[in-house]
Amino acid sequence: MDKPLFETKIVNKNGVDGVAYVNTSEGLRVVTSSPLSDAPGTNPEELFGLAMTTCLNATIQSLLKARGFANESKVESTIQLKREPSGVGFFFDVKLFASINDFDFKEAEQIIASAEKRCPVSKLTQGAETLEIHTVPYS
Repeated sequence: MDKPLFETKIVNKNGVDGVAYVNTSEGLRVVTSSPLSDAPGTNPEELFGLAMTTCLNATIQSLLKARGFANESKVESTIQLKREPSGVGFFFDVKLFASINDFDFKEAEQIIASAEKRCPVSKLTQGAETLEIHTVPYS
């Protein structure tokens, strides 16, 4: 197996009510709380949205740069926590909206579709029935 380019270890001992952290001396620590409470902290919905939008936009930027473009791009997300139709369990309903500033819309669609196939986080979710990626005009 190839040597990884990067490795990290994340620890969560308390679920959504506690602290999750990167397991290093200088690692990021975040207070977690249920999205259904008023308690301070972040939650899996927000953390997933941050991971997905950051990774997808970084991949879009990489593809633009490889093609000689320096256009700005943006990815926004809406993450909803929903109950399963059976009433048992939950799922995320994820909608991503990606755009490239001052770029032909059809070409933007092609780059964003290519980024979706290459983004490491997106690769984890490919085929997910509750995730959609849309190309939208830049605003």
